[in-house]
Amino acid sequence: MPTFSLRALLLAVSLILPLAVAQAASLDGLAVDVENQSEPVLCAEKDNVAVAFSNKNVRSFRIEAAHPVYLSPVMRANIEPDWTACDMSQDPIFKAAVPPKKITLVGQPELWLVGYTYPSFWRPATATVRIGDKVYNDIHMLQVWVLKEGRADEVLVLYPQDGYWRPRPMTPANMEVTAYGSSFLIGPIEKEGRPLVKIKEAAFDPDARQFTLSFERGGSATVKIATVDPNRIALDVAFDHGIDGGPFAMLRSMYVTEFNNDTARIAVREQGAKGWREDNVMKFDHANATDIWIGRLSPSQHNTTSPDVVFNSFSDGPTPKRPKSEIPSEVSTKPIK
Repeated sequence: MPTFSLRALLLAVSLILPLAVAQAASLDGLAVDVENQSEPVLCAEKDNVAVAFSNKNVRSFRIEAAHPVYLSPVMRANIEPDWTACDMSQDPIFKAAVPPKKITLVGQPELWLVGYTYPSFWRPATATVRIGDKVYNDIHMLQVWVLKEGRADEVLVLYPQDGYWRPRPMTPANMEVTAYGSSFLIGPIEKEGRPLVKIKEAAFDPDARQFTLSFERGGSATVKIATVDPNRIALDVAFDHGIDGGPFAMLRSMYVTEFNNDTARIAVREQGAKGWREDNVMKFDHANATDIWIGRLSPSQHNTTSPDVVFNSFSDGPTPKRPKSEIPSEVSTKPIK
């Protein structure tokens, strides 16, 4: 098999696909406590990666998901599940109170919100979904679809019954599909066998492209789709007050090996540091950082095209400060000299 230098690989990718990368550093944001709570597993369908963010003063921040640097239209975009070495027999199962269904909750020309009720879920369905004056029960999953430049893409998923979100940029025009990968939690995080956020109500305003969450433990948050295109999706998160006594957000993902994962690397810009600290996501321990990138530098056999995720612009105000990128928003298509 021929070998290629990293320089040659980046040149090849840049000539094929003008990628955008997640913002590099916000520079002036609050620092948050970053704690790795990950545990090793053999099953590729269990989220064993858990990176928690804590700071009781944080009122707002930004989450970005961007295509990985190695993305190319000629690569194999594997999105099939891998149930090797998986035993789910002890997982809790709650049957739905109503038959399985799919319902379009919002049907605008350029945006749709679709709700799903499954035959069963690992938790009872207690959260409600509100669109205007209409309230829906027993919704297990919400999908946000957007139409841009003639192409429709599913870009964001929320599971209201356990508080998990999954973001994905729109697929580049010269590719058929890209995968979801890592997920995240926002709000007062609890643990019932696995981390979760108990949502009382999830309301969606299609004109503002914004979710408003009411939590069972009290308090609320908004999640606004600030930007979405074939390069990245950016979400602005704001709380009505800071969350004390535990994490306010968590990145959840899967890592079995370097070749079988949804995320493999982490980089943090620690408060006052002149550069980034990088590590394998399972070896990383703790940091006090203003910016956190979690992703991959090379393809994996599992969810090969899943996006990288960045958390930054942490602020004690209700509006997150916009990141000041240290790197260009697009990889140059000019030849590398």
